[in-house]
Amino acid sequence: MRNAVIVRKGNVLAPVPAVVFALMIGPILLGLFGTLLPAFGYHPALGATQWSLAAWWALFADPSFATALRITLVTGLGATLMALTIAIGAVAALHNSRAFVYLKLWLAPTLAFPFASFAVGFAFLAAPSGLIARILSPWLTGWQLPPDLLILGDPNGVALLVALTLKECLFLILMLVAAEGQSQGDAALRSAQTMGYVPTRAWLVVMLPQLYPQIRLPVYAVLAASLASVDIAIVLGPAAPPPLAPLTLDWYGQFNAGDQMKAAAASVLQVFLSIGVVALWWLGEHTVGYLFCGIISSGRRHGVIDQAIGWIGVIGAGAALVTATSAILVLLLWSLASSWTWPDALPQAISLSTWRESGATLAPLVGNTVVVAVATSVIATGAAVLVLEAGIGHPQRRQIGILYIPLLLPQISFLFGLQLLWNWLLLDGTLSAVIFTHFLFVLPYVLLVLSEPYRALDPRIAITARALGAGQIRTLMAVKLPLLMRPLAVAAAVGFAVSVGQYLPTVFAGAGRISTLATEAVALASGADRRLAGVVALTLTALPFAALLAALIAPGDRAGDRSASE
Repeated sequence: MRNAVIVRKGNVLAPVPAVVFALMIGPILLGLFGTLLPAFGYHPALGATQWSLAAWWALFADPSFATALRITLVTGLGATLMALTIAIGAVAALHNSRAFVYLKLWLAPTLAFPFASFAVGFAFLAAPSGLIARILSPWLTGWQLPPDLLILGDPNGVALLVALTLKECLFLILMLVAAEGQSQGDAALRSAQTMGYVPTRAWLVVMLPQLYPQIRLPVYAVLAASLASVDIAIVLGPAAPPPLAPLTLDWYGQFNAGDQMKAAAASVLQVFLSIGVVALWWLGEHTVGYLFCGIISSGRRHGVIDQAIGWIGVIGAGAALVTATSAILVLLLWSLASSWTWPDALPQAISLSTWRESGATLAPLVGNTVVVAVATSVIATGAAVLVLEAGIGHPQRRQIGILYIPLLLPQISFLFGLQLLWNWLLLDGTLSAVIFTHFLFVLPYVLLVLSEPYRALDPRIAITARALGAGQIRTLMAVKLPLLMRPLAVAAAVGFAVSVGQYLPTVFAGAGRISTLATEAVALASGADRRLAGVVALTLTALPFAALLAALIAPGDRAGDRSASE
């Protein structure tokens, strides 16, 4: 115990968390401030120096505003509710089954699927001339030509709602699995089953009350992201008008004072919208919790509701995995197709011509994407290690809350103000600005992935090294990091994958001068050249898959692996 106290007193990295969190939160606050000023009429760069509410009146009077707000609320709330229901139902119904083992194996690869690529692949599947219609035509549908159906971009945002649900439910399943691994509820679960509770209800009654508080912040992050999604909304959402976040981005692109300030007002509004919807969700949690207590106290061992939740979860999780896998397949087919006419389910001819012809276009996009992602993941992993070492284990609860701030705020609410900061620092449109902006969103994921393996290290190893005279930095470099090589590789790969998929931060920080695979995939999604879109989206998908695969097969220290798993 005395040695442990000595180690803590010798913590030379103690100020590091405050510095790292300041580097994360400071730019976000400055970005919010830079967005707030134009929202109230102050935008000197465009000659507006009089404070006013004109931007807000223009926003509320805009004919697209009410419809955009409705679509945003319906798709954001609906997708989060459906994704959470599927996640809870899937884990409850499949818990400790062979199918659950396979589900967990597929989670990591499908979660590495960037939103932009997923959206393009989903569009290629669900479009009137997409793969699903081709497989069913004409033998089942009777369609001799692609049907005149508004599936993608429908006015109510149904395609967007479905795609968000299928993508986010896999993330929430992973969060539940991770939380379940840290719980001690297996014995209580077995006891509930021996008392006659069917497996699904036993899990809902015993495990869900323990696990939900641990996944509350990820659920809020999914809710905020669904309300403010841009890349997937541009590809799959309605266009006349689009949801509020893409509509705001359109206004920012008009480059006149009226639209810019109206966009700033819409950005500020989305902050309050996210806060209000999260508060509404919080009230809903307490209402459902109260009702759930009544269900538990009834003593019923089975019921129709839990069976329905289980079936919804199994079907939804299966649909999400099938959709993700099929989306990758259809991207591959379109990238290789030299001729693919309706209604053939497969291309008539396969060729690498599109890959060869797009080489000159693809090379700089891959270069920019890899440079930004590698730099961001390396910096974020290094910062995470220093934060964890300064905390001697893992961040405190309030620090975890701080980490989620970039994920809980709508990106568009502060990226415009952050772009003004980069412009003032003469960094606008540079790789440095893009890397630092990506860092704001990558660090939370890296730190959360790395914190558990770091905490699981046997503390006696560091205490012994310190007792033998090694300082904290030397102990970190010579003892801890070699033991954590594989967790470090996985955390860096996750950071790489998160950075590769960033669309809106690249658009704002890059100022149109830094293009990546994500920005190009979204730009090509609505174009006529599906082959080129398939090439770009498939390349975008391959990068995070390759990074995660390299991290998983990389040689690791056996002692470190064992220590991190205990």
